[in-house]
Amino acid sequence: QVQLVESGGGLVQAGGSLRLSCAASVNSFNAYTMAWYRQAPGKQREWVATITTMNSAAYADSVRGRFTISRDNAKNTVYLQMNSLKPEDTALYYCTALTSGYQYWGQGTQVTVSS
Repeated sequence: QVQLVESGGGLVQAGGSLRLSCAASVNSFNAYTMAWYRQAPGKQREWVATITTMNSAAYADSVRGRFTISRDNAKNTVYLQMNSLKPEDTALYYCTALTSGYQYWGQGTQVTVSS
C-alpha cells in the first residue's frame, strides 16, 4: 500500500510563491511516475504537472513557466514549486503516484491565493 502525504499549502497573496511537498511511504520510489493535480470548488480535478522516473517533466499550459515539479528519490518526496501565483490557482492540490497500471492519491493540501 502506498501512502502519500502532501504539505506546504496555505494562504498567499497573488504574485507570491509556495512549495508543496509530497512524501511517499513506498519501496522503490524511483519506480513511480509522480504527478500533481488540483481541484477548485465546483470544478473537475485537473492535471498540473508530471515528473517521470527519468526526471522528465511536463506541465499544463496554465502553469507552464510558473510551476516547477521536482523529485528527491533519496527522500521519497516530490515537490511543486509554485511562483507568480494567481487567484485562479486556488484549489486543493493532490499528489499521485503511478506505476504498472496502479495509481495512488494523497489527501490533498489547500492552496488559496488572494487578490
